[in-house]
Amino acid sequence: MIRSMTAFGNARADLDSGSIALELRSVNSRYLDLYFRLPDELRHVETPLRELLTAGLERGKVEVRVSYTRHAGTELASLDPAWLDRVAEQLKVARQAMPDVAAPRLVELYNWPGQRGNDALDPLAWGAACLQAAKQALDQMQEARGREGARLAGMMRECADGVARIVAEVEILLPRLLTEHKAKLAAKLRESMDAAAPGGFAHISGPELSERLAQEATLFALRIDVAEELSRLRSHLEELQHLLSDGKGKPTGKRGNGSAGKRLDFLFQEMNREANTLGSKAGSLEVTRAAMDLKLLIEQMREQAQNIE
Repeated sequence: MIRSMTAFGNARADLDSGSIALELRSVNSRYLDLYFRLPDELRHVETPLRELLTAGLERGKVEVRVSYTRHAGTELASLDPAWLDRVAEQLKVARQAMPDVAAPRLVELYNWPGQRGNDALDPLAWGAACLQAAKQALDQMQEARGREGARLAGMMRECADGVARIVAEVEILLPRLLTEHKAKLAAKLRESMDAAAPGGFAHISGPELSERLAQEATLFALRIDVAEELSRLRSHLEELQHLLSDGKGKPTGKRGNGSAGKRLDFLFQEMNREANTLGSKAGSLEVTRAAMDLKLLIEQMREQAQNIE
């Protein structure tokens, strides 16, 4: 499935002692870049989270935000009176130098890092809940990526249809262009021969005449032969349909099949090269316009591919 790199996913996991909220935000990136914003109490979950996301994502700049809330009912019974006395003493010391220092709020006392040893977060239970939320958020984000990727693929297919139409139009023009160029070549050859031998060919040696004819024929072949470029464009269009296909053999965005976005970007570079060559060989205004239209459509597809994983 073609997936976009821009998406969002969130999930929540509940425990008896509280809950965890996790958000995933993904934007475009050349590689897979993971950024974690975790509370210190859940810092140990970063490694399994990284493994989970690395296994499921190919590219994108992904920000992971985790927050947690503990139920007040369990906290009220676990506040340490001795610790509170120490906080009060420290508050008195601080107010001797800064009288306006405010007392900490009750919710701040509940969540004060390291102030209670007997009711700290259980790393196993809270870590498992964090991973559970991460899997749900990842599934949600992947679904959103898939929907956006389908829209991007649809836009690229429309552009690809336009490229196919232009290629077909140029192929129809080729016989007429060939006839016109043959007439131009014949006229140019006559002019060249008249310039070289105004009195006729009696004074021109056979090798010299052959060389002039070969030069003009070679120039003609280079300028008119665009069949190869058109054939390559058709081949690239077939590969594009394969990459965008939902059938078997498609790139899924998983590791092992490679990044579909990178493959598409390379393919559009090759298509653009063929369009440039077509424009440089253009022997008529119609082919010049066709090359310009091809470059526009290819650039539109390439812009869409920048969002593909």
